[in-house]
This record gives sequence, C-alpha cells and structure tokens, in this order.
Amino acid sequence: MLLDSHALLWFVAGDERRIGKALRARIEAEATTVSAVSLWEIAIKASLGKLEAPDDLPTRVQQLGFELLPVTAEHAWRVRSLPRHHRDPFDRLLIAQAQVERLPVVTIDPAFVAYDVTVVWDSD
Repeated sequence: MLLDSHALLWFVAGDERRIGKALRARIEAEATTVSAVSLWEIAIKASLGKLEAPDDLPTRVQQLGFELLPVTAEHAWRVRSLPRHHRDPFDRLLIAQAQVERLPVVTIDPAFVAYDVTVVWDSD
C-alpha cells in the first residue's frame, strides 16, 4: 500500500480518531510504502507553517519498516496521461506512482477514486 501524506502523518502521530484500529493494523501488517513525494510535500508545507511534522520523519519511516519509493522518470512521465480530476501536483504524482507500481493508495481524499487506482480507507 502507498500512504498519502496525511495518512502517513496521522499514522506516525498515532491519531486513532483519523486512522482507526483496523486500518492501523492493516498498515502495520501489510507491505507499506511511503513515496519521496509525500516527504517532499510534508517538508514544503511544514516549512511554510501549514502543518506540523516530526523533524525526524524520514528516520521514523525507516524505523517503521516502510519502503521508501523514489520518483522515477516513468512515474513523472505517467502524470502527463492522467485526467485532470485532481489539480494537486503532489497527489497527481502519487496517483501516477500507484498506477505504475500497481499499489493501492491509503487516502481519505475523495478525488483519488476518479482515477484507475484502488483506494483504501477505513477509519473504523
């Protein structure tokens, strides 16, 4: 599974109000991937004061055993063929990565369902 940025932050924070026990257990049990795109988005928004994130987030991602997915040329190029249902460039690149890597996406963002990706969300 590929975690969207908000899902990553809520999981790391242990926010059971947003990520329920069943979804938390699934993330812990299954192969879970975090994209460099999410870390980039979080770094930018944290530096602008738009959200709070742990200073050691990349280290925590590693400690949790999540796979880190780099951005490849194939991922970047796939964005060009995506319909314009979603305008956020970070999310569009996550969608492209999910398609290329055939990964379901853990996200609460309703715009993802308009694309050819499997969306996973269950907050109990």
